[in-house]
Amino acid sequence: MTESHGSMLALLTQGGRVATSPENRQSALVPLVKDLPASKFIQLLDQITQEFEQSRRAIEMINDDALESVLDQLLEAFTLKIGQILHADRTTIFLVDEEQDQLWSKVASGKNGQREEIRIPRTTGIAGHVAATGETLNIPDAYSHPMFNPDVDRNTGYHTRNILCMPIVDRQERVVAVAQLLNKEGDRPFNNTDQNQFQEFAAAIGVILESCNAFYMASRNQRGAAALLNATTFLAQSLDLERTLQAVMDEARKLMQADRSTLFLLDREKGELWSRIAKADGKTTIDIRIPANRGIAGFVASTGEILNITNAYEDPRFNPTIDRSTGYLTRTILCMPVFNSEGHLIGVTQLINKHHGSFNRSDEEFMQAFNTQAGIALENAQLFERVLLERQYQKDILQSLSDAVISTDMEGRIVTINDAALELLGCSSKREGGQQDGVVQQNHWIRQLTGRQVWEVVPIDRLKTRLQDSLQSGARQYVPEQSLTLGISSLEYLQQHPEKPEKNDELEAPSEMNVQPSEAAPLVKASAEQGLTTVLVVRSPTHSQRYLPWNLPAETQGWIDAAHVQPIERSINLTVNPLTNPAGKVQGGLIVLEDISQEKRMKATMYRYMTPGVADRVMALGEDALMVGERKDVTILFSDIRGYTSLTEDMEAADVVTLLNDYFETMVEAVFNFEGTLDKFIGDALMAVFGAPLPLQNHAEMAVKSALDMRRRLSDFNDYRKRRNQPLIRFGIGISSGEVVSGNIGSQKRMDYTVIGNGVDISSRLEGVTKQYGCDIILSEYTYQLCKDTVWVRELDRIRVKGKTQPISIYQLMNERQVPLSDRTQDLLSLYHQGRTAYIRADFLKAKQWFERAQQVDENDQAIAVHLQRIDEYLKNPPPPDWDGVHTMTTK
Repeated sequence: MTESHGSMLALLTQGGRVATSPENRQSALVPLVKDLPASKFIQLLDQITQEFEQSRRAIEMINDDALESVLDQLLEAFTLKIGQILHADRTTIFLVDEEQDQLWSKVASGKNGQREEIRIPRTTGIAGHVAATGETLNIPDAYSHPMFNPDVDRNTGYHTRNILCMPIVDRQERVVAVAQLLNKEGDRPFNNTDQNQFQEFAAAIGVILESCNAFYMASRNQRGAAALLNATTFLAQSLDLERTLQAVMDEARKLMQADRSTLFLLDREKGELWSRIAKADGKTTIDIRIPANRGIAGFVASTGEILNITNAYEDPRFNPTIDRSTGYLTRTILCMPVFNSEGHLIGVTQLINKHHGSFNRSDEEFMQAFNTQAGIALENAQLFERVLLERQYQKDILQSLSDAVISTDMEGRIVTINDAALELLGCSSKREGGQQDGVVQQNHWIRQLTGRQVWEVVPIDRLKTRLQDSLQSGARQYVPEQSLTLGISSLEYLQQHPEKPEKNDELEAPSEMNVQPSEAAPLVKASAEQGLTTVLVVRSPTHSQRYLPWNLPAETQGWIDAAHVQPIERSINLTVNPLTNPAGKVQGGLIVLEDISQEKRMKATMYRYMTPGVADRVMALGEDALMVGERKDVTILFSDIRGYTSLTEDMEAADVVTLLNDYFETMVEAVFNFEGTLDKFIGDALMAVFGAPLPLQNHAEMAVKSALDMRRRLSDFNDYRKRRNQPLIRFGIGISSGEVVSGNIGSQKRMDYTVIGNGVDISSRLEGVTKQYGCDIILSEYTYQLCKDTVWVRELDRIRVKGKTQPISIYQLMNERQVPLSDRTQDLLSLYHQGRTAYIRADFLKAKQWFERAQQVDENDQAIAVHLQRIDEYLKNPPPPDWDGVHTMTTK
C-alpha cells in the first residue's frame, strides 16, 4: 500500500518554500524527498500523480456545461433516500443562498415530470428558523405550532400532521442546507431516533453540497469570464449600430443565462427609451419607444441605479399588462444602466427570467463589466453612424449642386466628383442605356477619374498652376469666363482607325493643357462590358484639327481627326479654393466650375416650367424642338382660387405676393410630380399641360392624380393658415383632354411655349363651372373616358359651356379607385344617379323624389340643389318635347 504523506498539492501550494538561511530558500518538497529510498519516492510520485489527476478532473468538471445538472441530480437522489430512510411522506432539501438571503429548492411541478425552482425568505417559517439558528425542530402537531403556515396546505390540498426540520452544515459548521420532512408513515411523529439516524449521514451530505456549490461557483465564474470575453471581443469588432444593438442583447442573454434581454438607448431630446427588435419574419426590425421615466427601465434610466428584482409581480414599478396580453410570465428582472466613456448614461440593459434561480450579486458584477464594454461599443457605433450620416449628407449636397464640383488631395488627384462635373466633362450616363445602365456607366466614369490629376482631365488654361498655388499658400482664386473644350468620339472608330501621332509630336510640346495620361494613372479601358461606346477627347495642344483620347490606356492612344469628333464647348466661371482642417491646415483643393453656357441658361429657364428630367429630354431633341408647331393629344388642367378678390382686398401688396408665391409653390410641385408642364400663371390661376412638349401615354390619369395631389396639398396649406388665424383658401379645377397645337407662340420680341385648342377652352370653362355645382374638381367626358377605370366620379350633368355648341357630360372627381368610398357617399351617389336618370327622361316628379332623398344624406350638396331648382321651374314651365336634358351655361 502506498504510504500517504498528506496532500502533496496542499503542501506545494500552501507551504511554497522554506528558508534554510536568510539568503537561501528552497522548495518545501526538497527535505521530504532528500532521504527517501527509491521505492518510497516512486510511491510519492504515484500520490502526486493521483492528486493531479483528481485536480484535472475537477478542472474539466468546472468547464463542463453539465455541472449544474450534477447538483440537481444530487439533491433529487438525497431527497428520495432521506425520505425512504426516515419513512417520511414528503421530503424537501432547501439550499441556502446567502447572496439573495433566501432558501431555494426544486420540487416536482407535475408538468411532464419537470422540477421547478421555489424560493422562500431565509428567515421565514420553520425552514427559515432552522437555517438561521442551526437548531433542529421536531413538531409532532404542525397546526399547533406558531411558525407553521396553514395556507400552504389550503393552496395545495395537502394535510400536514408532523414535521422534522434539521440543518445540514459544512466543515466550518455553517448551515448550507435544511432538510424538511413531512408526515412520518403511520400515525407516529418523528422521534430522536430519526434525528440521530439523520446525523449519521448529514455531515457527509454537507461536505458534498459544500464542494458541489464551490464547483458550481467556480464553473459559473469561468463561464461568465469566457462569455464576457467573447461578448466584448465581438462588440469591439462591430461599428454598425443595428448589429451592435442586436449583439449586445444576444451576448448579455447568453452571459447571464436569461430567457430574454433588451437594450434600451436613451433619446434625451424626446425623453424616451428606444430599442430595435426583430419582427415576426425575422428579417426586418421595428423601433419600440417608452417614456424614459416610467416602469423599471425608466427608473434605472432616471436614477442610474441597479434594480435586481426577485419577484416582478411584487414590485409596484412592474407593468403586468404585457404579460397578460402575451401569456408570458415574468419572474425575475435585472435592469442596469449603461454609461459612455464620459460617465453619461446612454442606455439600460434589461434581463428577464434567469434560467436557474434569481440574478445575484455576481451577475450584477459581470453585467457591470459587460455594460462598460457595451457602452464603449455603442458610443463607437453611434459615432460611426453619425459619421456615415454626415458623409451621406455631404455627398447628397455635392450631388445636388448644379455647379460642377471636384475635390482633390494635396497632389492634385481627384478624390470626389459630382454628377454635374461628369456631365460637364462629357461623361454623362444619360447619353446611353437606361437608368440601370446609367448607374453602371456613372460608376465606371467615377472609377476612371478618381486618382487622376485634375488638370489631366479638365483642359482649362493654367488650372495646374492655380491649384498648386492654392494647395501651397491657401490662396482662393476666382477666374470668370474660361473656355472648356472637349469632344466625344466613337470607340469603334478609334479601334478601326488607330492613327498614331508622328514622332509623338503631340506629346513633346510643353503645355499645361496636355492631357496625355501619365503612366501611373489608374486607367480602365472602355469596353462593351461597361456599356460604353464613346471616347472622351480633348483638343491637341499642337494640332487644332486633332483630338486626343484621355480615358483610354496608353497602348490604345492615337489621335482622332476633328471631323469624327462631336465638340463640347463650355463657357465657365472657375473657382479654386483650398480645403482646410479645423486647425486651418490645407488638406486638399476644391474646384468649382460654373457653367454659364447658353445651354445651361436654357435649362435653368426650362426647369421653371417642367421637371429637370423632362427638361433634359426636351433639350436632347435640339434647340428647335419647341419652335415647331405640333398636334398632340394632351390633358389640360386649369386651377383658380375661389373668392380671390374678397380674400385679398384688405391685404397689403407684399402679403398678397407672399400668399400667391406660397400657394403656387406647393401647387406647381403637384404638377411636376406627375410629369406635367407649367404652361402659365394667369393672376391667381395656373394652367398645366400633361403630354406636351413630350408625349405622355397616360396623360389623363397623370392630370387627375395631380389634381388629387393639389387637393391634399391645399388641405395641408389650410391647416398651416388655420394655426395662424388666417383665412382659408378654396380652389376650383377643370380638366379636359383632346388634341391641341403646341409650340412657341408670340412675337419676335417675346415668345412663350403654350398649347391652343378646344381642350384648353373646355378645361378653362369647367374650372368656372365648379362654382355652380359647389365642387372642387370637374372632369370632361373626354378625360373621364381615358381614366374611368382608375377613379371614382359622380356624373354631375350634361351641359353646353359658354361659347360652345357641342354638349358634354361633366363628372365630379371623388378619388382614386384604390381609396374605398364610405357607405354614406355610396348612398348619395346611388340616389343622385337615380334622380339624374329620371331627370333626363323628363320624369320630374320622380326625379324630385330621388333628389330630395339624396338631400337627406347631404343637405349641403349644391349639385342636388341646382337640380331641384331646375325641376321646380320645369314643373311650372315644362321644356319642349324635343328637350335633350342638356343645360346651357350662360356664364363662364
